[in-house]
Amino acid sequence: MATHVWGRPCAIDELIEIATRHRLKLLFDAAHAFGCSYHGRKIGNFGEAEVFSFHATKFLNTFEGGAVVTNDDELAGKIRLMTNFGFAGYDQVIYLGINGKMSEPSAAMGLTGLECMDEFVAANRRHYKHYQEALADVSGVQMIHYDEAEQNNYQYIVLEIDETATHISRDLISSILHAENVLARRYFYPGCHRMEPYRSYFPHAGLLLPETEKLTQRVLSLPTGTAIEARDVTLICDLIRFVVEHGAEVSPKISPIPGSG
Repeated sequence: MATHVWGRPCAIDELIEIATRHRLKLLFDAAHAFGCSYHGRKIGNFGEAEVFSFHATKFLNTFEGGAVVTNDDELAGKIRLMTNFGFAGYDQVIYLGINGKMSEPSAAMGLTGLECMDEFVAANRRHYKHYQEALADVSGVQMIHYDEAEQNNYQYIVLEIDETATHISRDLISSILHAENVLARRYFYPGCHRMEPYRSYFPHAGLLLPETEKLTQRVLSLPTGTAIEARDVTLICDLIRFVVEHGAEVSPKISPIPGSG
């Protein structure tokens, strides 16, 4: 199973080649990638199936819920049976089933979101370009980029903070932003290996996952979407710039706010 992180498609062609060579089924976690494309083809068309999340934080949300999409008719039939206890008709259960139906209010929320997709993408892209320009020359702050040749939802504004250059940690930057009512998030923090039950089963996992450890200490996600305006983005960028420019001076004087990010 592969993941399109922050809406940026993974190496699909290479993964298909590996899966084919080893006779493996290939599934994609497309939770971040609704409305995105790979080589001009919409995400949702690859592998045996792709799974979208419609959680409240996602580009298209239905309060809660999601969808499994596939081009395999047989698999699609099985998934439809699973959503309703395996029922193929009245009192006729022919397959393993769960209760995976979406509620009508959730479905209505999703349909409303679909009607506004172009507006959401436009707002996200506008903020993405604004952040990109305003933070381009901030030392130690690198923003992830999207392939402009593909379709994107621009849902995630993600920074990687290099503390050796900023002289202030990602956590302290996050704490300062939160103190100013900027709800930045330490994305994928603290890492699955530091959550239960894994941290109890594998207490030394951090020693075996140096890249994971590094990323959990560097990544910071910033606000975007239709709820903020250009002036908000400007203020956030000005604050980040000020904090980084004074990182060496500020860092010893403050402590991270518990749970910030």
